[in-house]
Amino acid sequence: MVTIARYLNVTLIVPELDKTSFWSDPSEFQDIFDVDHFIMSLRDEVRILKELPPRLKRRVEIGMVYSMPPISWSDISYYHNQILPLIKKYKVVLLNKTDTRLANNGQPLEIQKLRCRVNFSALRFTSQIEELGKRVVKLLRQNGPFIVLHLRYEMDMLAFSGCTQGCNSEEVEELTRMRYAYPWWKEKIINSDLKRKDGFCPLTPEETALILRALDIDNSYQIYIAAGEIYGGQRRMATLAAAYPKLVRKETLLEPSDLGFFQNHSSQMAALDYLVSLESDIFIPTYDGNMAKVVEGHRRFLGFKQTILLERRLLVDLIDQYNSGTLSWYEFSDAVNESHESRKGQPTQRLVIPDRPKEEDYFYANPEECLQPSYSRLDLSVGGL
Repeated sequence: MVTIARYLNVTLIVPELDKTSFWSDPSEFQDIFDVDHFIMSLRDEVRILKELPPRLKRRVEIGMVYSMPPISWSDISYYHNQILPLIKKYKVVLLNKTDTRLANNGQPLEIQKLRCRVNFSALRFTSQIEELGKRVVKLLRQNGPFIVLHLRYEMDMLAFSGCTQGCNSEEVEELTRMRYAYPWWKEKIINSDLKRKDGFCPLTPEETALILRALDIDNSYQIYIAAGEIYGGQRRMATLAAAYPKLVRKETLLEPSDLGFFQNHSSQMAALDYLVSLESDIFIPTYDGNMAKVVEGHRRFLGFKQTILLERRLLVDLIDQYNSGTLSWYEFSDAVNESHESRKGQPTQRLVIPDRPKEEDYFYANPEECLQPSYSRLDLSVGGL
């Protein structure tokens, strides 16, 4: 949105965050990000205001605002040809969906570089979140290397995806009821087994334990769980905890008083996990959601820090073969390692799939235009738009 506002030469208002999701998080943008730094660091590129000027604010309050979702994966020309005339006509346009609204590829280099500048420089968490993140990292470092496991096995993820591997019948019913309760989750009838075989399910904690062992992850390493509450609790975490006894979370590293301010503010909790994820020796996401993708790209930007990108479709097939006795442990482990040798966050080109942007590599997971030597972290000036 910053890049689009800059390209259209229009004023951007600090975004309002969705408060209707499963988490019901009341956090505002300024509760998560340093809003003054955001505005000041981009002042040479785009005018950003914390709120609308009074005259325009009154128009919005009486319903005189044009609201619309931009078309996903659009070229910058779409905004010039379709959105700018609407802004000129209505003075204020609310873009009510802003994720994946700009194409990954085929955009001018200066646009791609500005996207990086916003993501890696202008967006900085509040000092309270940053300081607590540093404290967590310091506590972890005192006890040696640590891996961050982004274990997407929370109730909302399972209900949304329809993935119920390892759940009992009561849990399957509960997840199904939740999926039907949220009208904006379009897919209702889901075959969990087929979805899992196609690689569209997050790995279960039990599957994750097997994969970590197969990857020869040392069980003396600390494993920091970056996630909300794991569905099924200790029962589902038992296998992973037995294989890796040094499992930790922010809740076990910090005092309740340290996290009191963040309770019921899942976005701020996620921001804390994001900071720890950036600093980890290895980052392993079990599902490729937005946070996992952005952490992956940020770690590339910080010097291609190791991120193991799990090929779930292949892994669940290997797991099933191992569990059925078709593969020995050594065959299983060799296959897992061999298939992930080139999936550790190394320099690579983004996969481009014309006319199928949802299936290609996400820009923020691999912002290669900003990773070349001539576009180092010290060279995020844009200009020329």
